[in-house]
Amino acid sequence: MTFSIVAKCAKTGQFGIAAATAMPAVGKLLTHAFTRVGAIATQARLNPYIGIDGLDLLRQGLSADEVVERLKDLDPRADLRQFAIVDVSGGRAAWTGSGCPDWAGHHLDDGFTVQGNRLAGPHVLRAAAETFKQMADSPLDKRLVEALTAGDQAGGDTKGERSATVYVVDTEEYPLWDIRVDEHERPVEELKRLHNVFSRDLPPQIRKMPTRANPAGEHGEDIA
Repeated sequence: MTFSIVAKCAKTGQFGIAAATAMPAVGKLLTHAFTRVGAIATQARLNPYIGIDGLDLLRQGLSADEVVERLKDLDPRADLRQFAIVDVSGGRAAWTGSGCPDWAGHHLDDGFTVQGNRLAGPHVLRAAAETFKQMADSPLDKRLVEALTAGDQAGGDTKGERSATVYVVDTEEYPLWDIRVDEHERPVEELKRLHNVFSRDLPPQIRKMPTRANPAGEHGEDIA
């Protein structure tokens, strides 16, 4: 009931996830990413601990392939799960359980992975992947949103989507981008609209917030 894309930007080191699904309010349950660690999307019969435990395993230095195998062993119903991982080196891996609703599958590419279940067909993943690759010079957040849009226009979820999200982490432990659209008739279109609205003003404001290196933040320094 979901399709998503998980990626690392080779230029900036950012990690990001974008997804659309028929499930309401899926954003924070599906998206798991941490700076300088990696990113994970968990879907189908969604198990949030796949993302939580998967990031812990990535912190231990395991590769995306190794984490997939460990998570499959930890989950007694791995046959119902679908998840994808990109690690700190850009390695990527994914799992689609045999119990995921048709059509279900994943596509691994250079530094990213696209996956989905109950889709119109594999062409949904191909459309998202091609768009993502064609936009290699664009910021990661824009590439993710446009890839999701391409998959949606190619047929997306056969039940129709009700929520969509884009989540990107940069150098800090909080996200640079975290947009969620819930209970909307056209959530991917709305996600794209909101991204366009926020693109000019939001990232500069977030970059002025306190960081580990500068706990006061730029605003704090101005006041001082």
